[in-house]
Amino acid sequence: MKKLMAVMAVIAIAAVVTSSPAEARRGWEGGYTGGGYYDLAAASGLNLTAEQTAKLTSLREAHLREVKPLRDQVYSKAGELRLLWLQQTPDQKKILTVQKEVRTLRDQLTDKQTAYRLEANKILTPEQLTKVQAYGAGRGYGYAKAMRGQGGMGMRGN
Repeated sequence: MKKLMAVMAVIAIAAVVTSSPAEARRGWEGGYTGGGYYDLAAASGLNLTAEQTAKLTSLREAHLREVKPLRDQVYSKAGELRLLWLQQTPDQKKILTVQKEVRTLRDQLTDKQTAYRLEANKILTPEQLTKVQAYGAGRGYGYAKAMRGQGGMGMRGN
């Protein structure tokens, strides 16, 4: 029984870890990517200069490299947490410990996301920053549609 549980644990963790890069790539290809990983360099309505695009792309790539280990840890811990809940008699102390670890990792990701967004905003002109704020950069989906050219604020076809 213990051997079976160990094999199931390895399979579950492998499934979580191998799915995370695919999800990340799908979200990081342009526009708003959830979790604050928006790509201003891909935003057609901001009329960025070549220099701004290069700076934003470089900043974003550095940020994504920096947060990848944290994101991977979150996925791994989430898989570990799922396995703890699947135990016949879940261990409350272990579950609470892993939940706390996940919260700590997510807090670290949020802090890095905030730093990235503040740095990205410094690259924009006041007019561009006003456009980003008008699109609702902190609200998520509305920003996503506008920045991907799917309508909103006259962005379609730009």
